[in-house]
Amino acid sequence: MPMRKFIALVGTNTTNSTNRKLLQYMQRHFADQAEIELMEVSGLPMFNKPRNMKVPDQALAMAEKIEASDGVIISTPEYDHAVPAILMNALAWLSYGIQPLMDKPVMVVGASFGALGTSRAQGHLRQILDSPEIRARIMPSSEYRVGSVLKVLDENGNLTDDKLVEHLDALFADFQRFVEISDELWHTAQFDKQNATQA
Repeated sequence: MPMRKFIALVGTNTTNSTNRKLLQYMQRHFADQAEIELMEVSGLPMFNKPRNMKVPDQALAMAEKIEASDGVIISTPEYDHAVPAILMNALAWLSYGIQPLMDKPVMVVGASFGALGTSRAQGHLRQILDSPEIRARIMPSSEYRVGSVLKVLDENGNLTDDKLVEHLDALFADFQRFVEISDELWHTAQFDKQNATQA
């Protein structure tokens, strides 16, 4: 079987983001299992629902890469118990007349300075991804939260907590399997696209 190709969406525009570092760690750590390409959400204009349905070229390019991928990994920080506005903005563009995430397997992860990680932000993100306009296939029971991230991420961007690494290994193995299963769930795909077009 050829190596899977995943898009890793960086859910923030923070320059020194620990969520970007988490995805970069996954990119290195799983290099022998999958090709993971990081994708930034910064640079898109503020979503304003243009009447002419004109989608920015950057969003179209992002959509093309997402559609060509086997799945998407999204890492989100938590701002006031929600996902950052810049991530919501990107998802708005990626569901306006285009549906690259529809029926696409998605894994959600997150890192934060606090002890609780990004639990509420991940729940918020799952609600967004499950909306009629997006309809991603989110891997169930797979919340991966890196709390107190500055204590477990070293200067080279590597996770130093063995239990966190083992948990991530297990979830990524499950995600690979989830992608395989999702490939077989094609019966409703045409109806999903029709309903999204009519919405």
